[in-house]
Amino acid sequence: MSIDGALNGLLKLAIFAAVIGGGALGAMAVLNHMTLDSQAAERRALLQRKAELDNSAVAPGSALACLNGGAGEAIENACEKSIFAGPQSAAGAVAYTAARLVLLADAHAFSRAGQPDILEAFAATRRAIELDRYGLAAHVLATRDGCTAELCAAFAWLRDTAALKGNLKAQAFDTYVSRYAVAWNKLEPEKQTPVASAPAAVPATVASSPAAPSGQPVSSKYDFPSSASIPAVSIMNAEPPLPKEATEAHAAQPKAEGSTVPIPPKRPQGQATTPPAR
Repeated sequence: MSIDGALNGLLKLAIFAAVIGGGALGAMAVLNHMTLDSQAAERRALLQRKAELDNSAVAPGSALACLNGGAGEAIENACEKSIFAGPQSAAGAVAYTAARLVLLADAHAFSRAGQPDILEAFAATRRAIELDRYGLAAHVLATRDGCTAELCAAFAWLRDTAALKGNLKAQAFDTYVSRYAVAWNKLEPEKQTPVASAPAAVPATVASSPAAPSGQPVSSKYDFPSSASIPAVSIMNAEPPLPKEATEAHAAQPKAEGSTVPIPPKRPQGQATTPPAR
């Protein structure tokens, strides 16, 4: 083989290696870019979840902001009554604390993937879990993860676990529930709205008459007929015949077209009932 042929072979090999190396570097750059984009998206998702939880705590009428603690004894005493005002509010506080614990665990896992600065955004959330107002975090970790004061994976996310361990030992949340459950049971019957029974049908003659309070006489301006003024009626006796004037009026009354039933005559004026003397 000539020297020129050998040089040409080496040159081709170098070019091929350069192409392969450049392609590998390009692929690595693309992968790194995709990883950064994925991490950026995960970071945004974590921060979005945190913002949603924070907003729910400060929503009008919400007592969840009380779970952050550090507001002073007087405010925290009032907060305790709000959190345990009823079983619904207590259950809401448990669900909120559970969501916070899941979020903090996800943020801690993300920090170990080369993003340790993310934990700075969750400092307030971590501190609220460490304070563990009313034993809510201890209750969630014990019932969900089987944590005890001696062993719990969540301890790795926290810096101060003294309050959490104490609440796990004392079962603080159960103590609060027992304290307020008596009041909840007393309030339950009062919260039930009685079902109103349907009113009985009222005759039209009664409904149109003015009502008088029970035990009080009706005003003298109203005049009701007495039972003596109403003639007795017997279904056993035949009806008396109509007067001659009524019979003639009945015969002269026109019949309805297409009907065999005669139109009844007008009531004779002489047969009108004379109102009783007052």
